[in-house]
Amino acid sequence: MTIQEIADAIGCAGAYTGEVTEISTDTRTLPTGCLFIALVGERFNGHDYLAQALQKGAAWAIAQERRDYGSDHVLYVEDTERALMAVGRHYRYKFPIRCVGITGSVGKTTTKDMIAQVVSAGFCTLKTEGNLNNEIGLPKTLLQLTPAHEAAVIEMGMEGLGEIAALAAVCQPQIGVITNIGVSHIERLGSRENILKAKLELADALPDGAPLLLCGDNDLLRTVNIPRLRVRFYGLENPQCSIRAQEIQQDTQQTTFILCMGEERVPVTLPCIGRHNVQNALVACAVGQELGIPLAVCARALEGYQPSGMRQRVVQRSGYTVVEDCYNAAPDSMRAALTTLADYPCTGKRIAVLADMLELGPVSHEAHIEIGRFAATHQVDLLLAYGEQARFYVEGANQLRPIARWFAHKQELLAELQQLVAAGDVVWVKGSRGMRLEEILQGL
Repeated sequence: MTIQEIADAIGCAGAYTGEVTEISTDTRTLPTGCLFIALVGERFNGHDYLAQALQKGAAWAIAQERRDYGSDHVLYVEDTERALMAVGRHYRYKFPIRCVGITGSVGKTTTKDMIAQVVSAGFCTLKTEGNLNNEIGLPKTLLQLTPAHEAAVIEMGMEGLGEIAALAAVCQPQIGVITNIGVSHIERLGSRENILKAKLELADALPDGAPLLLCGDNDLLRTVNIPRLRVRFYGLENPQCSIRAQEIQQDTQQTTFILCMGEERVPVTLPCIGRHNVQNALVACAVGQELGIPLAVCARALEGYQPSGMRQRVVQRSGYTVVEDCYNAAPDSMRAALTTLADYPCTGKRIAVLADMLELGPVSHEAHIEIGRFAATHQVDLLLAYGEQARFYVEGANQLRPIARWFAHKQELLAELQQLVAAGDVVWVKGSRGMRLEEILQGL
């Protein structure tokens, strides 16, 4: 992009010369000749490094703090994060791509990865990497677009009202997907109804007649009716869903089912476990169909799906099985994990290692108690809990069956787990990202 079009995009008056082919926000990985944007976070201020960025080879910079940076190649704005969003939006408009936007309380990243797997079977596809789904990660993702790309699968996260609207305005999706409405971020939004309102900002960004794919098993999403859009429901429990699965079967490494859509019946083999992943696969195939990819091709593409990060990665060790699922946690994903653990083939004990579910606000106490009760009624033989809120897993579970123990320190839990685990056992490890349960995995 030329510096002039960047200046115009972010509202900087004046005449400018030159161009850049890369944008950076980190002086540690600074490409020569790039545009450096000085972002400000809770623990860092990019303006402290702006002069260094220009000295190291950045051609231009964008700043919101006026300082002596030793160069006049600085564009000044009120907010550098909004400037990054504006540059991303301007760049996005250069590409006539098919864009899929995805949001939801839980399951966004797994659903995004499955959708990208399917869409890539028909188009050269860019996707959000990891969970770079916020006001910084989303425009950075779009800035990776090249003329070779034909589609983009973009994940959108949020913590409050207005954030999905802002992200959708940047990526301009033509297909929308909402995975569910849970209680993540209820501390800030106050109610699930407000969470639904925030997520439906994605629908507001879609053009008239566009498909909006919603999980019809979710009590709030199934009530959505937007006449100007083609609302389609997918799911396993709700008979009103037009996209469904039958004959679901699961073993230790994969799940098979029959995809039912209209008159079509297509067998699908997923290289992962859990009914919630069947839901994710359903919407992935539906997106592929919307883009003209035959359902049989969508199904074959899903055979190559691989979970990313610590999302239900199955590891076999010393005769027992560990499911690494500690990327994040919320009540809906906890229930899904415990249901899958109950169905998992096992000749020994089913052991759940659970840590706090964070950011639940006033519902946290009852949510943890409810998950403890859920574990006690779903074939968990032993529940080992870590974290202040995790005490309530133990309270809830032991009200029904004496299966749960609480630990004040991870090392104490790890030592107990190492004593108890034996050949034939299945150990499921899950908690919110901030609880860092991977330290238990490393110790184990």
